[in-house]
Amino acid sequence: MSKLTGKVAVVTGGSKGIGAAIAKRLAADGAAVVVNYASSKAGAEAVVQAITAAGGRAVAVQGDVSKATQAKAIIEAAIAAYGRIDILVNNSGVYEFGPLESITEQQFHAMFDINVLGLLLTTQAAAPHLSEGGSIINIGSGVTAITPPQTAVYTASKGAVDAITGVLANELGPRKIRVNTVSPSLTETEGTHSAGMLASDFEASIVAQTPLGRLGQPQDIADVVAFVASDDARWVTGERISAGGGL
Repeated sequence: MSKLTGKVAVVTGGSKGIGAAIAKRLAADGAAVVVNYASSKAGAEAVVQAITAAGGRAVAVQGDVSKATQAKAIIEAAIAAYGRIDILVNNSGVYEFGPLESITEQQFHAMFDINVLGLLLTTQAAAPHLSEGGSIINIGSGVTAITPPQTAVYTASKGAVDAITGVLANELGPRKIRVNTVSPSLTETEGTHSAGMLASDFEASIVAQTPLGRLGQPQDIADVVAFVASDDARWVTGERISAGGGL
C-alpha cells in the first residue's frame, strides 16, 4: 500500500517547478491532491492531467494565498472535493533580488504578502480541518543559512518561515499535528531559468560550494517533502530540513 493512501494534500503554488513535482509525488504515494495556482491555470491543469493519467486523483483550484477569503476558499475546495485534509504544503512563493538601495515598500510587501502572510492565512484556514497525524510542510530556502548579498527582503521572508514553523509546531503539537520546513538550495525550475540564475557565475558559485556538486532538481525536493508528509516522519516536527546537496 502506498504511504499516503487515503490522505488528502493541498499544495499551494502547485502549477510548476517544485510545487508541481511535490503534487505529483504525493499523488504517486496515494494522496488525493488539490493543486493550487494563482494565475497559471494551464500549468495547474497539466499537473492534474499528469496525475490522473497515472491513476491518481487531483483537482486544480485557483486562489491567491495572500487574500484571506481566497486562502479559505482553497481549503474549502479541498473539503468539498475530498471530505478532509491531512497534508498542507505551503509552497507558494515569490522572489526578487537587488542591493539595499533598490529595496522598495512595494517589493517588500509583494514578497512578505505571499511568502509569509499567505503561509499564515492558508495554515489558519486548514488547521481546524487537520486531525491527529496531520502534516504541515513549509517550503523555506537555503538562503537563510548562507545569507547571500542582494537578497535581504527574500531572505528575511524565508527566515520568517523558519520561525513560524517553530512556533506552529509548538502551538499545534498538542493536537498531534506536525509542522516542518523543507529548505531547497538553488533548484532548476522555470523560475530560476527565467530569472537568469542558471548558466551564470551565480550557478557556478553555488555548485562549487555544494558537496554533491550539482543543482537541485524539483524531484529532489519533492522526495523529501513526501517523507515529511508520511507517517515515517511521525516523530519529526519543528525542524528545518535542508534539501540542498550539503550547501
